[in-house]
Amino acid sequence: MTNAHPLIDLDRLRHIIGSLSEGVLLVDAHQSLLWANDAALRMHGVEDLTGLGKDVDDYRRRFQLRYRNNHRLGEGDYPLDRVIAGESFSQVIVEVIPQGEEDPRWIHQIRSLILTDMNGDPDLLVLVIQDVSLRFEAEQRFEQTFNVNPAPAVIMRLADQRYVKVNQGFLDLTGYQKDEVLGRALYDIDILKDAAALDVAKERLREGRMVPQMQADLELPDGGRKLVIVAGQPVELDDEPCMLFSFADLEPRRQAENELRHSEERFVTTFRLAPVAMAITTWDERLLCDTNDAFHQLTGWSPDEAMGKAMPALRLWEEPKFLDAALEDLAERTAFRGRDARLRAKDGGITDCLVSAASISLRKDTCILWVIQDIHERRHSELELIGAIEAVMKDTNWFSRTVVEKLANLRAPHGAARPVETSELTRREKEVLSLLCEGGDDAAIAKEMGVSRNTLRNHVARVYAKIGVNRRAQAILWARERGYPLQRPIR
Repeated sequence: MTNAHPLIDLDRLRHIIGSLSEGVLLVDAHQSLLWANDAALRMHGVEDLTGLGKDVDDYRRRFQLRYRNNHRLGEGDYPLDRVIAGESFSQVIVEVIPQGEEDPRWIHQIRSLILTDMNGDPDLLVLVIQDVSLRFEAEQRFEQTFNVNPAPAVIMRLADQRYVKVNQGFLDLTGYQKDEVLGRALYDIDILKDAAALDVAKERLREGRMVPQMQADLELPDGGRKLVIVAGQPVELDDEPCMLFSFADLEPRRQAENELRHSEERFVTTFRLAPVAMAITTWDERLLCDTNDAFHQLTGWSPDEAMGKAMPALRLWEEPKFLDAALEDLAERTAFRGRDARLRAKDGGITDCLVSAASISLRKDTCILWVIQDIHERRHSELELIGAIEAVMKDTNWFSRTVVEKLANLRAPHGAARPVETSELTRREKEVLSLLCEGGDDAAIAKEMGVSRNTLRNHVARVYAKIGVNRRAQAILWARERGYPLQRPIR
């Protein structure tokens, strides 16, 4: 700087820049620090110019600088060195570490300004400094939050529509590796594939506006696809406009819906083809909302006549109270089975039925599934058989007791153990039963039969085993139900 006007120039500069929020540091061509405003001093944690050092070498000893990638600046790399060398630069970002400390205390964004004299030679060198610590701390917090957020997300730079950040959630969702995503463009990994409102999404991307939530089929690296909800939010990253896309995985819901649809299809097929009459009614009004062919064959009502009608309106049940009782039972247990009922057909005919019902969910509504089994023929056959047996048993004087017992056994359920008939007992076993019914003790019975007590016990054990009892009282009851005591042979 020439001697003609340095003080004037410095005074003017101090007056102009003294109150600026940006830090200003003046240096001469001989590497001396001439002046710093209050903002520059605060950005270095010192009170006056001596705290910065008398020259560039002294400044380097007091403050260690490094780039954001942790690379430490050496002699010649400091912004002060570069501006003295005549280099013009803007937005150089460095971390500032005071002497004796390990971690950076500030982050500075620095630009240079070179003032020349009348001859065009460098006269005054200026560094303009901004403290961007808070901004980078906020960006660091955003980076940490973005990376640990379990919700899948990517950040796309709007200028070239390339992905500049991706979190682990997105990698887990898609199966991509990080280096397979970063730097790739939208047309390489199309996160808006088959989006529900693709035109809207593209328009919003061009305008840098929020992309509303919409469904899309996300392409996977293995060639598959995954149903997602995607939405975009404009953000700035490193002073560049970007779009933050977040995703929600809908694939489990799609799989559940597919399984539900298949289940409903299987139910409908079974419902339609079932040989037993089936119907579905609404819970509140008992309106018929679905019926199968067997139902129409049993009741005589056609689908057009039955659908949408209430069960009471069709007078399906001979006993009106049956429906109320069935609904009360369903309210308590949600299902019942095998309840006797008499169904009235369209022509007034009555059919004996077994009715089962269950509360079911159908299209998010609570309904009732009715299963109606026609047992009219079976019931009629049973009644005829029972009537025949009762008629025979009214007079058994001429009819063999053995035949009567065989007929009575027909009333037993299929598969039940066959009762022993008296004709299957030996003469000796019948004599033992008769004496047991007369109430004698073992000694008296053995004497009456002319056998020892041990022999008697063997006879009794065989009788118990044959008639299926294990106590004397049960044997006596069994015998008396069959007409004992019988007349014993005369000795």
